[in-house]
Amino acid sequence: MTAKRGEPAEIMKELALFYDDLEQAIKPLLAMHAGRLKCGRGCTSCCVDEITVFQVEAENIGKKHGDLLRKGRPHEPMACAFLDDRGNCRIYESRPYVCRTQGLPLRWIEETVQGRMVEMRDICPLNDTHPPIESLDEEMCWTLGPFEEKLATLQLKLGGWDLKRIALRDLFA
Repeated sequence: MTAKRGEPAEIMKELALFYDDLEQAIKPLLAMHAGRLKCGRGCTSCCVDEITVFQVEAENIGKKHGDLLRKGRPHEPMACAFLDDRGNCRIYESRPYVCRTQGLPLRWIEETVQGRMVEMRDICPLNDTHPPIESLDEEMCWTLGPFEEKLATLQLKLGGWDLKRIALRDLFA
């Protein structure tokens, strides 16, 4: 059984709304952690080669940056393919979900081997300053799950039940 394929143009509009909602949702966290976040132009600690996205985000990047993907060259391996020689993101305005939330204190629930649910937390080491991430209130962290589900729903609308991810480097011709 496959999901009904949606109209790509309509799905891209939904993705744009998703990004708008995401930006609004993270705005309070960015303000709350302004003193701790070292992220900014030229910081590439999180811009690693292993970043993957759903096809819906890959198609969005392709639509908005087709010339770069056809004629440009990816950044040297070990760093994100979309960095330029000075460490700037060449697709910043179209950057995927994972890039938009990097640097924030993250929290998620994970099941242990014993079947127990445990809260996990992580943050970029550059932003791991006082107070310790473990001591932050829940609402001071970006909770992984709800927005990822919305993104997965858009992916399913795009082309069935396939939630396969694509490496950003593989988007280049």
